[in-house]
Amino acid sequence: MKKLSDAPKKQNKKLQWVYRILYIIVAGMIFLEILNRNWYNVFLCALTLTLWGIPQFIERRARINIPDTLEIIILLFIFAAEILGELRDYYATYSFWDTMLHTTNGFLCAAIGLSLINILNNSPKFAFSLSPPFVIFVAFCFSMTVGVLWEFFEFACDIFLGTNMQKDTLLPNGTLDIGLIDTMTDMFVNFLGAAVFSVIGFFFVKNQNSTRWLEQFMLSKIDK
Repeated sequence: MKKLSDAPKKQNKKLQWVYRILYIIVAGMIFLEILNRNWYNVFLCALTLTLWGIPQFIERRARINIPDTLEIIILLFIFAAEILGELRDYYATYSFWDTMLHTTNGFLCAAIGLSLINILNNSPKFAFSLSPPFVIFVAFCFSMTVGVLWEFFEFACDIFLGTNMQKDTLLPNGTLDIGLIDTMTDMFVNFLGAAVFSVIGFFFVKNQNSTRWLEQFMLSKIDK
């Protein structure tokens, strides 16, 4: 497998501006929600800010480089899921919103899974080298596992917190589906996102120059 650049990166101006704009938006929303005493929405905003700090924490502590393009997508993904989806209720307003996010999640998690295997393959501490088909299989399974764990999380929230993350659907025969259609749809589009990346990632693993753009989605180890 090809070895990605190990040089530490400096945030480019585009990434810095994305951080600034998003933080200003969420900070403003926290202020308004505190005035309205909507503490659940304040919690969602605080959770968003916490999640945004994870990429930089990983880069500093795990010495793993996250490309700027991937980092921006992660920031926007969290904003779309927590602020637009939950706080602004886009999940109910736009029927495609949840499907779009789960598809994106499948693609991104497959990229992360492939990156982790790539880091291990290139590490002198590990005396093995996995074949391209097996690498892609592991990346695909990693993405699907994350998707399954998220559905477990939604189910637990619905059971113990009384939420409705696994949306109920009224079937044509008049019966009420208790989240099954939503769960299976989420799993299927996660599968599609993971499958698309797996196909592209296979050619990346085979060192074909036509997929060098995929490096913008790949993690890499930073030499100490």
